[in-house]
Amino acid sequence: MLTTTVALLCLFAFFAGLIDAAVGGGGLIQIPALFNLLPNTASAALLGTNKVASACGTLFAARSYVGRVSVPWLLVLPAAVAAFAMAFLGAAAVSYVPQQVARPVVLVLIVLIAIYTFIKKDFGQMQAARVIGRRERLLAVAIGGAIGFYDGLFGPGAGSFLIFLFIRFFGFDFILASACSKLVNLSTNIAALAFFIPAGKVLYAVAAPMALCNVLGALTGAWVAMRHGAGFVRVLFLLLLAILIVKLSYDVFLH
Repeated sequence: MLTTTVALLCLFAFFAGLIDAAVGGGGLIQIPALFNLLPNTASAALLGTNKVASACGTLFAARSYVGRVSVPWLLVLPAAVAAFAMAFLGAAAVSYVPQQVARPVVLVLIVLIAIYTFIKKDFGQMQAARVIGRRERLLAVAIGGAIGFYDGLFGPGAGSFLIFLFIRFFGFDFILASACSKLVNLSTNIAALAFFIPAGKVLYAVAAPMALCNVLGALTGAWVAMRHGAGFVRVLFLLLLAILIVKLSYDVFLH
């Protein structure tokens, strides 16, 4: 029975890695799978196990993108450092900001992002020329810090928020925005692991095979995104936002 459960979790981990590498949102697949298939396990252990698997997939997705796109490190590194630091604060603030408060706000933001992306047909389709100055670096720190805090506090759609903000404020196309979001997400994952691993909140017998499958999915997702281009990733992005809207609407109004 346990072998079957792990096999199913590995299948979900593969598809989570695939989707996450292209447009973010892998947690929408992997976390519910863990909670449904291991219902008697402590929540913290399930979240720690999820982070091990997703961190491994994110690392390989980021590595795959870095080898194929020109990453603006002057923007990404400050954003990643800020995201790392603020993820700790977000995790610390969980007990002070109930998820019942966070969900409606996030739902409204995702609906607005979906409408904006759908209406602006050229959004993220072409990469604009960019000059990286002090203002842009400070903006990158603000974006990384805000999303890092959100990821530690609540989490769903953090990668998608990053992609949208990188396109909106820096003129990236979807491919470059996905690459940069993976690098920033990697820092928030490491921040989370810095808590979960010392606290002993990881099921390594489950996390190890899931991590391998998440990596395989991430490599596949990055390859698909690079092969089919920004237009294809835009469609995936809109589909993911639609799923997020349905899930959060259910959580807010029906759950």
